[in-house]
Amino acid sequence: MNQSEVLDEFRAAGALLEGHFILSSGLHSPVFFQKNAVFMDPARTGRLCKALAEKARAAFGAIDVVVSPAVGAIIPGYETARHLGARAMFVEREQGAFQLRRGFEIKPGERVLMVEDVVTTGLSSRECLDAIRGHPGLLLGAACLIDRSGGKADIGAQLVSLAAVEAPAYRADALPPELAALPAVKPGSRGLG
Repeated sequence: MNQSEVLDEFRAAGALLEGHFILSSGLHSPVFFQKNAVFMDPARTGRLCKALAEKARAAFGAIDVVVSPAVGAIIPGYETARHLGARAMFVEREQGAFQLRRGFEIKPGERVLMVEDVVTTGLSSRECLDAIRGHPGLLLGAACLIDRSGGKADIGAQLVSLAAVEAPAYRADALPPELAALPAVKPGSRGLG
């Protein structure tokens, strides 16, 4: 699946939005990838995650475990793991830091891939990778459906993506006038609950 086909899947799901959005990172953008509009369609999610699994296998070789950050990346992590024949688990915040919980365990020597949904600044990815590094497996790198940094986000590990696009993002005090004129919407999940 090429980048154009990936973006077509998002468009067809009504998941490539335009307006004024406050991203989970706190940055503002005229573009938002509403991945949950994709994830509510199992067939579409399966196609995307199968392509991601193939790309990850080509980049990293055999993969035993997929770890994703909760909540947004649980579905693509699970589905990518299914296509890899790997186990799926996720990290969640405990006292502000990502931790493996719920009996999840990475065993010595297991080859681990971190799977994200959408990467903007890479903060959640870095935090997830740090949590994985606290376990005895071999961290191979990371994979995501959409890298909206266009390959510029430094997550501290190799990152493969199905689509790398440069979606503009601005600090709140540096908005272009056309974006500042629109009402802001915060559709992401970081900071909820």
